Amino acid sequence: MTYQSDLLAVLHERGYVHQMTDAAALDALAARSVVPGYIGFDPTAPSLHVGSLVQIMLLRRLQQTGHKPIVLMGGGTGKIGDPSFKDEARKLLAEDGITANVASIKRIFERFLTFGDGPTDAVMLDNAEWLDRLEYIPFLREVGQHFSVNRMLSFDSVKLRLDREQSLSFLEFNYMILQGYDFVELSRRAGCRLQMGGSDQWGNIVNGIELARRMDGTEVFGVTTPLITTADGGKMGKTMAGAVWLHEDQLPHFDYWQFWRNTDDRDVGRFLRLFTDLPLDEIARLEALPGAEINEAKKILATEATAMCRGRAAAEEAAETARRTFEEGSAGDALPQITVDGAIGIVDALIGLGFAKSKGEARRLIAGGGARIDGEKVSDEAAMVEVGAAPVRLSAGKKQHGLIAKS
Repeated sequence: MTYQSDLLAVLHERGYVHQMTDAAALDALAARSVVPGYIGFDPTAPSLHVGSLVQIMLLRRLQQTGHKPIVLMGGGTGKIGDPSFKDEARKLLAEDGITANVASIKRIFERFLTFGDGPTDAVMLDNAEWLDRLEYIPFLREVGQHFSVNRMLSFDSVKLRLDREQSLSFLEFNYMILQGYDFVELSRRAGCRLQMGGSDQWGNIVNGIELARRMDGTEVFGVTTPLITTADGGKMGKTMAGAVWLHEDQLPHFDYWQFWRNTDDRDVGRFLRLFTDLPLDEIARLEALPGAEINEAKKILATEATAMCRGRAAAEEAAETARRTFEEGSAGDALPQITVDGAIGIVDALIGLGFAKSKGEARRLIAGGGARIDGEKVSDEAAMVEVGAAPVRLSAGKKQHGLIAKS
């Protein structure tokens, strides 16, 4: 399909679209007017991670093509937690923890979007503003009547949990009703016409579209993105070391840069389209680089993705640290670092730098020949790392490097 609107043309060309409701009507609307569109994020931690980045970029594309992004923080729904494709209920957070997480997460969006009062400026709203005020009986009468339990049970997000005979609380079961109601409220309050999300949100988005039509007679639309997996079938953003956090408080700049640098050759072009603003013709050139030259494309991906999330200075510092570490064999200032009073055991050092989650994992790394001190393999799990005036470089495998300095 050839799209009239810049919005759908860009989303299609860059690979963001998995499913869409009434593409022709949405395309016509986006071609003639500003479309406010939203994505919801539950504040379950102080930072979002790379798994949320495609959704953040979707809002960025919305703004770049002349439309209005609405970032919806789930201060209300976050008190329940989205059960979609989860094996068990999320731990319930206290209200002060949710408030702190919302404030922390907002800093991330300010790097990707322009906020303000203009027609295409982004806004951030919190669904606690309306969900916390709902009265149970009126809500059941006005909203609950539009939901079929039979249909709700048929959604994959619920069905898979039940088929595995895993508990699904009534609290969690209400989540999809509240998310559908969010769309109605945003339509009324902000003229929102579009909800976007990952493919796992399709059922919830369709619920909201139908609820808006039944309650208000409003035509609204939905777009979902594909599940972003790596070429080897892994889930985007999942690494041996854990989640790849967007906040530098949770993950150093160098580690963030290195995550992108370690992209599989087969994923470079796709990730450049999804996670950078580079022009498509330049991306086509980079992904076609032969042999080892593809590593240059990976470095550009790492630097551009890091610059967008952490700032250009942090990206260039991380790139220079990588160059010095891998090409010159020296240690860069941006590597993760711990300080010790003279000496530390190799096992404790690996854990302290985040290269192992437990002593058992650290010992297995050492036994497998993956631990190195200043480039020299360590085979004794009882070895001590002696630190003098100059920091010591500790490596775990070929891709993780850190510094141990004297306190």
